[in-house]
Amino acid sequence: MQHLSYFELVGFGPNGWGWALLTATGMTIAVASCGFLAGSIVGTFVAWGKIGGNAPVRWLADGYTTVLRGIPDLLVIYLFYFGGSAALGAIGSLFGAEGFIGVPAFATGAMAIGIVSGAYQAEVFRGAFQVVSRGELEAARSVGMHRWLMFRRIIAPQVLRYAIPGLGNTWQLVLKESALISVTGLVELLRQSQVAAGSTRRPFDFYITAAILYLVITWVSTYLFQRAETYSLRGMRRAS
Repeated sequence: MQHLSYFELVGFGPNGWGWALLTATGMTIAVASCGFLAGSIVGTFVAWGKIGGNAPVRWLADGYTTVLRGIPDLLVIYLFYFGGSAALGAIGSLFGAEGFIGVPAFATGAMAIGIVSGAYQAEVFRGAFQVVSRGELEAARSVGMHRWLMFRRIIAPQVLRYAIPGLGNTWQLVLKESALISVTGLVELLRQSQVAAGSTRRPFDFYITAAILYLVITWVSTYLFQRAETYSLRGMRRAS
């Protein structure tokens, strides 16, 4: 077998794995983004339950964040994958289907990441809400502003502004969690690196390449979140 240099191995030539790694990187970004957005929706409702819900709603919200932050992320992925497959198998048996029915790996991964990250994002949103000036909320109520209008014009913009740094940290966690989805068979960056390493028997080359690609995604993400934070703070005076 011809010995290829590192750059030939990870390049885009006839013997290179460049296109496969690039496609897998796109898959990593896609599943992490979907999971992060799902977590934002879940986290918003859970934060609302913690802040403005009645006692049973607060207990449910507290239980959700406690359980999901205490269970290993890989276990959550397994529960979604095998639990979803068991549910589909039970439904399929009603129509005469037999055997194991797997759930889509991408959907499983995105939902699992969304549920886990939702617990963290709920705490980020709750903490950001605590920073919002109570005087502004009281002023809005005094002029007769209803709850939805107050949420849209006062609460949501300020909560998002203060939550951006915490959401940036949560995104980094989501990005790393996406590597765990490889156990379901989804060919994301880590899974593709494993396949390439097994095929070429040069694991170090591919794993170091995967690490570099993850760092590139992290650097770009950090830059974008910093830009978003700077933009959200425009016109505000910083404490000296």
